Amino acid sequence: MIPSAFAYERASSIREAIELLRASGGEGKLIAGGHSLLPMMKLRLTSPDTLIDIAGVEGLRAVRVTGDRLTVGALLTHDQIMTNPLVREKLPILAETASQIGDLQVRNRGTIGGNLAHADPASDLPAVALALDANLQVVSVEGSETYAAEDFFLGPLITALPENSMLTGVSFAIPPAHTRGVYEKFAHPASGYAVVGVAAVIGVNQGQVNYIRVAITGAGDVPYRAHDVENTLLGRPLTPATISDAAKLAAEDGVMADDLFASAQYRAHLCSVYVKKALLRASRIE
Repeated sequence: MIPSAFAYERASSIREAIELLRASGGEGKLIAGGHSLLPMMKLRLTSPDTLIDIAGVEGLRAVRVTGDRLTVGALLTHDQIMTNPLVREKLPILAETASQIGDLQVRNRGTIGGNLAHADPASDLPAVALALDANLQVVSVEGSETYAAEDFFLGPLITALPENSMLTGVSFAIPPAHTRGVYEKFAHPASGYAVVGVAAVIGVNQGQVNYIRVAITGAGDVPYRAHDVENTLLGRPLTPATISDAAKLAAEDGVMADDLFASAQYRAHLCSVYVKKALLRASRIE
């Protein structure tokens, strides 16, 4: 597994990275941790002419809270996210999700920006990005732009990122204090990728569900919000029975994938099982 020959450049700033992308004529790729791109290059599924290393770009590892949102820099590794005190305090579901990505080596090198920009349909982070109403901050030759997570993922390995652009940070909504969020997944036994992964955030006020977000990854070509599940639970008492009723609708908003490991029917079943499991744990009904 040897990749095709390529040129290597190192960028010291966002502007330089974008200029190097433009100079590559559409044949360049950004690389930070490399755990998504390099395996594809070794299998010759992609063969960029130029790799542009952005690991040394300053200012893309900050974590900050502004109002009701928490923003993380694109170059934060999964390990840095799962261990950051501010992330653990404000968005424990994000820290929990990061802790389930890959293995020790992947978590120490892989970055949140690279993960989301790669848009692997079996990746974990897209689910939590959707559940937390994430905004993805992008810089291109035209300037800065923000994309809502629901508009960002277009297909397997396809995003709304413009040509010659760079994802610089991700802003997540901080749910109300009375909510609790969890991430549950059925992992592929060989790769650890999500066959189905569920991010759920739920809150109850005066005995009724008044806040709910459920997002699913791995089941199809793109992650999706399980709006039918949310609408079924919103305004209802939170009981094992109402959770079971809602979980039956987990696959309704998505298009299930069908492959040698899991059929579309089996993935739909897993969606229901893991939505129920996530909601029960988030509700502390176990």
